[in-house]
Amino acid sequence: MGEQTGAGAFVERRNTERALRVLIVDDDRDIVGTLSGLLRAEGHVVHGLYSGNEVLPAVRLLRPDAVIMDLAIPEMSGFAVAQAIRHSFTDLRRPLLIAMSGVWHDFTDQEIGRQVGFDHFLAKPADPARLLQLIRGR
Repeated sequence: MGEQTGAGAFVERRNTERALRVLIVDDDRDIVGTLSGLLRAEGHVVHGLYSGNEVLPAVRLLRPDAVIMDLAIPEMSGFAVAQAIRHSFTDLRRPLLIAMSGVWHDFTDQEIGRQVGFDHFLAKPADPARLLQLIRGR
């Protein structure tokens, strides 16, 4: 069987019924609270952060299965954080990276997002059903 990379490896890791560890990063505390509530109601373990420079240390410590991150966060952009995560973790250890943005969501922004390591891209406000599909790997 061939080695899976990127989102494929993440889907394989999630083929259990266990709760997923999810990190939500946004400088808007209401968004972090709303998404946290949605994911906790689905049985997941959720941690929220509000700036880019907090993310890499948290990913190393918490080993989340997924990171949902705004692109326009203070101190270090979501693009820069995704690139740092991509370079810091092997494919099987790297969390699924989901970008969310209310500003940066045209085709060029999405292409840059893919190049730096995002697996998925959602425009704000994100559709909760779609977000849950991505987290579940469907």
